[in-house]
Amino acid sequence: MAPRSSLAVPCEVPVLAICFLACVATGLELSVNNHAADFSLSTMPGPPVSLSCLVQNSSQAEELLWYRGDGQVDLKDGNKVNVSNICVSPVTESDNGVTFTCKLARDKSVQVSVLLDVQFPPQLSGEESLQIEEEKDVTMSCNAKSNPQAQTAWYKNNNSLTLEQNRYQLYQTSEVFQLSIIKVQKSDNGTYTCTVKSPLGEGRKDFHLIVEDKKPVFPKEAVIAAVVVVTATALFGIVARRDKIFKVW
Repeated sequence: MAPRSSLAVPCEVPVLAICFLACVATGLELSVNNHAADFSLSTMPGPPVSLSCLVQNSSQAEELLWYRGDGQVDLKDGNKVNVSNICVSPVTESDNGVTFTCKLARDKSVQVSVLLDVQFPPQLSGEESLQIEEEKDVTMSCNAKSNPQAQTAWYKNNNSLTLEQNRYQLYQTSEVFQLSIIKVQKSDNGTYTCTVKSPLGEGRKDFHLIVEDKKPVFPKEAVIAAVVVVTATALFGIVARRDKIFKVW
C-alpha cells in the first residue's frame, strides 16, 4: 500500500480534487459474472441463472447487497462479504426485463446491474366458437406475448383479411392482439385465424364466428301497457262476477 504522504495535497487544491484523487487511489469497483459495467444476459425459460458479485481492489471486508428491481434480496450471513452469489431458479417468462443489481453497502453508488433477456416463442393455440347476434359488436383476442416480439396477422377462411374501414378495428400491445368487428353482418360468418410468428417459433388460434338472426325487440312501454290492460281486464272480470253472485243471493 502506498504511504499516506503520497496522497498529500496542497491546502490550496479544491476539496473536489481531493475526493477525486482518493477514489482513483482506492480503485474500488464491483464485477458481476466478470462484467465491471451494466450488461444484458440472454437466457431461456427453465434452466437456472447464477449471478456472482465480486469486490475488486479492496483491502478490507466489504458488505454487498443484491436487489431485484427495487426490492432487496435476502442474503445469508456467509454470502455478503466481498463475494455474493444469487441464483434465479427456475427462470420464467415473467423474469424477462427484470434487473438484478449488486451494490456496495457503504456506498450504493458503486454498483453493477444485469438485465435478464428471457427469450421464448409465442404460446398460442386452440380454437374458440363465438355466437353473436346480427348488428352487435364482437372482439376476438389472442395472446401475442413472446420475446423477441412476434409478427402478427389475421386471416378469414385461410385468406388474408381485408380490413374494411369503420367495420374492423385492430388493437395490439406486446402481449395482446385483438380484432373487433363493428355491427356484424351475415357475411361475417366464417373462421378467423390469428397468427403470431417469431424467430423462435409460431402459434395460431381459430375463431369460428356464427352470426345469428337479430332478435325482435319489443318497446318497453308497449310491454308495460299490455300488462296493465290484461291486469285491469282480469280485475274487472272478477268484480263483475262478484256483483252477479251477490244478486243471486
